Amino acid sequence: MEDFITLRGIVLKHAPVGDYDWSVTIFTSDKGKITAFARSARKPGNKLSGCVEPFCFGTFKLFVGRNSYTIIEADIENYFEGFRGDLEGACYGTFFLELASFYTRENNEDVELLNLLYVSLKALLKENINNRLARCIFELRALKIEGEYPGIPENERLLESTRYAMRFITESPLNKLFSFSLSPEVLDELDMITRRYRAMFIDRPLKSLEMLSAIEKE
Repeated sequence: MEDFITLRGIVLKHAPVGDYDWSVTIFTSDKGKITAFARSARKPGNKLSGCVEPFCFGTFKLFVGRNSYTIIEADIENYFEGFRGDLEGACYGTFFLELASFYTRENNEDVELLNLLYVSLKALLKENINNRLARCIFELRALKIEGEYPGIPENERLLESTRYAMRFITESPLNKLFSFSLSPEVLDELDMITRRYRAMFIDRPLKSLEMLSAIEKE
């Protein structure tokens, strides 16, 4: 009897395998990060072509082999096509995918982080939301979800608005996270703290950070 499972998730990355296949890393709600093969998906006209690109969010039907998964079908709800014409947004989005990949583990349910990733990617496509603020929100809330958030620095002179923003980011429902803006001074303080916490808890280089850093210096 063949074993199939259906998982909801988002494609974090893919890499070519052989002549026509993709090796696809998917962040799923039930099993965390998994790697699955998309057979012949690089052939023009294949039913999986375009469905296993980074950012694709939806439901994936997988065949469970002895040592690997194989994608049989994909029902994509959101391709995040807006990133195709938005280089800056795509750079931020790629950073979000890589950071989520850093945190999630295989066979470790992480629904809250997946939901955070989804709403954060959607926020990047909204013109009224500052991308740097979106990054700070995503990074700080991800730390809170993963149980590594150190809290608001106690012995540091910060604007009260910065302290309020940090409390809001870590305590508010996900659907309220991107409902505010900050003054440049407050955003600079929030960014400083976020970068410091990243250095504390991310123990390896992030490939997407180099291009993102160049964008934020412009």
